[in-house]
Amino acid sequence: MKRPVILLLACAMLFNLNAGASKLPPITPVPHVDLPRFMGNWYVIATIPTHFEKNAYDAVEVYTLKPNGHVATSFHFRSGSFDGERKEIRSTGIVKQGSGNAVWGVQVFWPLQAQYIVAYLKEDYSQVIVARDARDYTWVMARTPTISEADYDDLLARVRALGYAMDKIRKVPHQPSATG
Repeated sequence: MKRPVILLLACAMLFNLNAGASKLPPITPVPHVDLPRFMGNWYVIATIPTHFEKNAYDAVEVYTLKPNGHVATSFHFRSGSFDGERKEIRSTGIVKQGSGNAVWGVQVFWPLQAQYIVAYLKEDYSQVIVARDARDYTWVMARTPTISEADYDDLLARVRALGYAMDKIRKVPHQPSATG
């Protein structure tokens, strides 16, 4: 009996159920995400990390569109170093109707869903910023393991403009040979 209660409390902390408590205005999602085009590998370039990814190296999100319209998500990384244990977290993205496919509920543990807002998407689908109204977590991702310093600075300026505390941002190390 104690184990399910502890798991539920851990999930509540992970997903920060008081997401609506932010004094900042809600994040504005991009108008539309072409889901098939959005699928595939996204390398995490920078993040305000969740507990599970604080020491992640070679972090990659892999999205696969399911027949029911949900998104199968596989987040894998090395823990603590480039030689660290390879870990994987699977979840399901549930696209919110009427959001232009830009707002999802990401479910790692049933029944809780974490807010996932596509706040910026480069026109060529090469870079994305995923945000949350609570400004507690964010993910800056790209289709390649590294990006130019100019692009990195531009993306971080966008994160700052969303109202995030920039001292919490962590640049995620990637080996040049990192693959999804």
